[in-house]
Amino acid sequence: MKAVRFHRNGGSEVLQYEEVERPTPDSGEVLIEVKACGVNYADISRRYGRYVLPTPLPFTPGLEVAGIVKEVGPSVDEKWVGQPVATLLHGGGGYAEYAIADANGLIPVPAGLDFSKAVALPLQGLTAYHVLTTSGHLKQGETVLVHAAAGGVGLLSVQLAKKFGASKVIGTASTAEKRELAKQSGAEVTIDYTKEDWPQQVLDVTNGKGVDIILEMVGGEMIQQNLKCLADYGRMVVFGAASGQRGTLVPNQLMAKNQTVTGFFLSKLMEDPNRYQPSMAELLKWATSGELNVQIGGVYPLAEAANVQDLMEGRQTTGKLVLVP
Repeated sequence: MKAVRFHRNGGSEVLQYEEVERPTPDSGEVLIEVKACGVNYADISRRYGRYVLPTPLPFTPGLEVAGIVKEVGPSVDEKWVGQPVATLLHGGGGYAEYAIADANGLIPVPAGLDFSKAVALPLQGLTAYHVLTTSGHLKQGETVLVHAAAGGVGLLSVQLAKKFGASKVIGTASTAEKRELAKQSGAEVTIDYTKEDWPQQVLDVTNGKGVDIILEMVGGEMIQQNLKCLADYGRMVVFGAASGQRGTLVPNQLMAKNQTVTGFFLSKLMEDPNRYQPSMAELLKWATSGELNVQIGGVYPLAEAANVQDLMEGRQTTGKLVLVP
């Protein structure tokens, strides 16, 4: 089968589209014929060797796939064979024609929801859902700041924040086109985060109070910039570092305003089915009914994975990016 792998860390040039042996499912596993694979910043972090978890080489990126179950391993119910599913792959492997997945993590794809949209929900949908609720503890009437509001997680976060009762959602993005997209998804205010005074703009539109929740996935100097516009008792949820820079935080600077900085890592959440299965069912229902708009930014052949990662890393994309074998 064909797959995209890297044998050393580095830029997109290390990604190789090559022939590899088709895997065989072990006990508790299934083999999925991949119809769509999501592209995420985590894939780029893996490639550079900056991911939260170790990345063994050679490595096939891809943390979320949607497709058809072709085989099941020992102890797995044969009913799964032929079923359309979406799932997370904790150890990667999605940039391929076939992928091995844990049978316990399979999510049936409802009729009427295509694979490209379904693949956006296991990683980006669940992340958006739980950074707002599990880690952000969003309450009715609170204000939310969403960085990279025109990206895959960002657009879903804007919509879900409104659905969960936020009184005002502020989205940041670097271009007018991206800010307009965030507005169309429900952001009342959009701000250009490349402007030095963007934290003051946030204070201005919140009458000097600041926002109750900040969804932070940029890293670097953005950590300190966020704190300038975080309200008293506000929560900043860190779930990524797209800039590749970790940033700095002095814990006692949180004391004066009783602020909280917390982290979110989806793989930890996925260890507990009671936490993710009900929320995944809601996301699928909303996406199928149209209550949640899953914005697809582009669908590309698997062989173009390196180019797609370059587009994402260069901030040239919006919505969900999908690879198809």
